[in-house]
Amino acid sequence: MSRFVKGMSGNPRGRPRKAKPVQASAFDIIFDRRITVVQNGAPRDLSIEEGLQLKTYQSALAGNKPARRAVLKMIAKREQWLASRRASHAKVTMRREHAMRNADKALLILGIITPDERFWSKNGNERYVMEKWAVEAAIKRMRPRSMARRYLDSCGMFTRDAATIAWPDASD
Repeated sequence: MSRFVKGMSGNPRGRPRKAKPVQASAFDIIFDRRITVVQNGAPRDLSIEEGLQLKTYQSALAGNKPARRAVLKMIAKREQWLASRRASHAKVTMRREHAMRNADKALLILGIITPDERFWSKNGNERYVMEKWAVEAAIKRMRPRSMARRYLDSCGMFTRDAATIAWPDASD
């Protein structure tokens, strides 16, 4: 007679598995590093991620369109995060004018709008006009053959150098 019963393993749990070695991805290795950037004459210690964001921001200001889109996405993501954070901590009443000021600041930074010199308000509210290149890009993206006269008039009223833009035909 054997000490093991037929059909029953002598080691019911089996051999313990070896622990898999933890390997960091290339991104983890890169993003854990820090770099020194000289900004306004003073050295700053940044993570790689912060450095990439800074470079993207600088490219957007220099006129790089994909970088502008990336910055707008970063701003939207941050606004979402802030909104969720505020909602989880306390009830916040948001007025429309605050949201508009944030959007105006982003559009000003990216050079899509500029203050309109024709209008000035005593209470500090500024009016803005769209830059010619932004309106032309929007028209090109829409590819309209014609637009209603009222839309053309209102677009022209809020566009810098509206007379020099090749507007689509007006339809009534």
